[in-house]
Amino acid sequence: MSRLSDPFLLGPGEGEHIRNSVGGPVTLKLRGEQTNGQLSVFENLVPSGAGPPLHVHAHEDECIYVIAGELRFQLGERFGRAPRGSFVFVPRGTDHCFQNVGAEDARVLVMFTPACMERFFERFAVKARGMTAGEAFRSIGREVGMTVIGPPLPDYRDGR
Repeated sequence: MSRLSDPFLLGPGEGEHIRNSVGGPVTLKLRGEQTNGQLSVFENLVPSGAGPPLHVHAHEDECIYVIAGELRFQLGERFGRAPRGSFVFVPRGTDHCFQNVGAEDARVLVMFTPACMERFFERFAVKARGMTAGEAFRSIGREVGMTVIGPPLPDYRDGR
């Protein structure tokens, strides 16, 4: 087994910046290779009204902590709001998506175990050119064990 990363500290805004699949930047804080594949962590900026399509991860559990803003989540058949300070746990195999329902950008800290999803964002930044967001999410997601099973949540401004 390879050696874990040495301890480190990242300040606000520090980390590797990658294009986000839902509009804002992703800042990688901890990569899988730094944890023997056990954990990846990134900060995600989600523009108002934005969010991914309904999808499922076959192999990873996902944790989301809302740093700023308010998101609306679909977790399986359940719907709920997650204002600043909320924590969301999405076990592998759970259909899920979210949407920023605030007027400003939302910021979330996202953790995956085992590590994996940094590959999605790296591939998205390169391969998504010329594709719609939905096409790119489906194609690139499939490469990392993520399956898109439905559309994003309807626009919250429609009253739905």
